Amino acid sequence: MIDGKKLNQIIENCRRGSKADIDDILGLLTSTVDLTVRRNVDFHLGGVTNPEGLARLEYYLFHGSQIQRNYATLFFARRDEWPLIHRAHKLGLIDYRQAYSR
Repeated sequence: MIDGKKLNQIIENCRRGSKADIDDILGLLTSTVDLTVRRNVDFHLGGVTNPEGLARLEYYLFHGSQIQRNYATLFFARRDEWPLIHRAHKLGLIDYRQAYSR
């Protein structure tokens, strides 16, 4: 269950979208995080437009944990940034299903 404070933090971090904000958001994505937090992170990440945050999401696509790479993949797929996804798949960082399922 997500409380209002945590939800507001996710929303604000995505709105600002700095490197530290993206680190905070993706730091929530662990194997024990609940589904509500995952859904909110997934939804609100779509609002990140800060170039610093975009670069940090790209970093996580190539250097994050498996769950962080999953969310970065979803982010870039929704933005139709396929060259990044193709590269991550070619490097074996994400599997075919993860890379190309919509």
